[in-house]
Amino acid sequence: MPLFERENDEFRADLRSQALSVVAIDNHFVDGVYDKLASVYDVIFGPILHPGRLLALEKIGIRRGDRVLEVGVGTGINASLYPRHCHVTGIDFSNPMLDKARARIIKKGLSHIRLMQMDAAALQFPDNSFDVVYAPYLVNCVPDPIKVVQEMRRVCRPGGKIVILNHFRSTSPVMSRLDRALSPLTVHIGFKSDLDLPEFLAQAELRPVLVQKISMPPLWSLVICNK
Repeated sequence: MPLFERENDEFRADLRSQALSVVAIDNHFVDGVYDKLASVYDVIFGPILHPGRLLALEKIGIRRGDRVLEVGVGTGINASLYPRHCHVTGIDFSNPMLDKARARIIKKGLSHIRLMQMDAAALQFPDNSFDVVYAPYLVNCVPDPIKVVQEMRRVCRPGGKIVILNHFRSTSPVMSRLDRALSPLTVHIGFKSDLDLPEFLAQAELRPVLVQKISMPPLWSLVICNK
C-alpha cells in the first residue's frame, strides 16, 4: 500500500511549494499583503525593479499586433512601457492593485491595455490565446508557482513566448542560506526570497532559451522560453 493514497490537487500543490521554498502561503495571505502594499508599491518597488522591466521588454521583442498577457499586472507600472502596436491584457488577484492600474491607464490614455481581476493559477482564457505570456516579479509571490506556469503555458500559442522575471535563490552557498533564512520575513512584503530556479524549471517542465541576470547586484533573473 502506498504511503500517500490521497489524490488531492491542493495537497500535491503544497508538497511542490514546500520543495521550492521553506514558506507555504495561500491566496488569502497574498491578497492581504498586496491590499496593504497597493498604496506604496510604486514607491518601494518602482525604481528598484525598473531596470529589469526595461530589459525584459527589450529582450521579449514584442511585434506589431502581438497579443500579450501580463500575469500579475499590479499597479500597472509596466503599462506605459508596452508599444502601442500590441494588445495587452493585464490580470491581477488584488483589486486595490488593479484600482491603481486602472487609474494609471486612464490618466495615460493607454487604450491598447485592458485589465481583469483573475487568479493566475486559474486563467479564464482559452488555450493558445496569446503570443507572449509575461510574469514580471510574480512567481515567488503566489502559493503554487508551478500551477501558474502551467496556466501560462496553456494560454500561450505554439511558438509563442513564456517570460518570467523574478528573484530566485542564490547559487552561492552563503547567500543561499541567507535567502532561506529571510524568506519567512520577505513574504510579508510580498515575495519568497528562496524560490529555487533549477527545481522550479524542472517541475514546470520549462526549457529556457535565455536565462540572464538583469541587475547589479545580480538579484533578479530573466527567463525566456518558447512554447
